Amino acid sequence: MTYQHIIVDDPRPRVRRITLNRPEKRNALNNRLRGEIFEVLEQADRDPDVSISIVRGAGPCFSAGYDLSADNRVDQPYHSASGPGQWSRHVVEGWFSIWDLAKPVIAQVHGYCLAGGTELATACDVVYVADDAQIGYPPVRLMSPPDMQYHPWLVGMRRAMELMLTGDAMSGREAAEWGYATRSFPLAELEANTLDFAERAAKVPVELQQLNKRSVHRAMEIMGARAAMRAGTEIQALAFTTEASKAYMAGFRRDGGSVKAQLDQRDTTFGDYRTKKG
Repeated sequence: MTYQHIIVDDPRPRVRRITLNRPEKRNALNNRLRGEIFEVLEQADRDPDVSISIVRGAGPCFSAGYDLSADNRVDQPYHSASGPGQWSRHVVEGWFSIWDLAKPVIAQVHGYCLAGGTELATACDVVYVADDAQIGYPPVRLMSPPDMQYHPWLVGMRRAMELMLTGDAMSGREAAEWGYATRSFPLAELEANTLDFAERAAKVPVELQQLNKRSVHRAMEIMGARAAMRAGTEIQALAFTTEASKAYMAGFRRDGGSVKAQLDQRDTTFGDYRTKKG
C-alpha cells in the first residue's frame, strides 16, 4: 500500500518496520501520520508472518511532537468522546491501543524526541535510543502538562518532578539510566542493535510472546499506571484554562512562522532546543 507520511518495510525475518517520513517537519504528528501508524501496527498484529514491529523517524530526528501547524480537531483517525479535554483523551486512547496490541513494538529513537513524540515512544514496549538523543516535554513551560503523563511511572517521582518543572530534555544516555529508555547506543550503532533485538525477540512464538508482553502491562496497570495517565488528561485540560496558557495559545496561528516564533518564545529563556547557542 501507498502511504503519505510513512514508509513500511520488513528488514529482518518476521520484523515489520514503520519509518515516520515527514523529515521536513521533523516528523511532527498530524492526524494523517498518526492514523497511518495505527493502521500499519494493527495490520502487523493480524499478520501471521510478523512477530514484532519497529517505529523510527526519517531525517534528523524521531519526532518533534504534535503538529501545531495543523488543525488536529479535524479528521481524527478514530472517535473519542467529545467535551473539554477531548484531544488529550483522544491521543492517550491511541497510545494505549499500541500498549494493547498482542505483538511487541520497539521505538528506535534518535535526535529530538519531544512532547507527543515522547508519548509515541512511551506507548512502545522497548525503547532503544541514540546516546545523544534529546528527549523532553517542553510544553510544560507555557502550555500544559503532557497529554500522557508517563513521567513518574518511568523515571520515578524525583526525576519526574525535575523534568516536569523545567521541561528540560534527557539525553539518550540519561533516558536509559533513569528508566525511560531500555538501552542507549552510539548513533551509528542504534539501527543494528535495534534490528538484532527485534530479530531475537521474533524467535519466541507469537502466542507466548503476547502473554509475556501482557504480564508486564498488567503489573503496571495493577499499580495504577493506566488509570493515572487517563486521569492526567483532565489535569491537562484544566491547564488550558490558566491565564498563562491562554495567553500563550492566543498567539498560535497555523503557519510555520507563527509556530516557530511561539516555540522560540517558550525556549529562549531556557537556552535550549531550537534556541540553543553553538
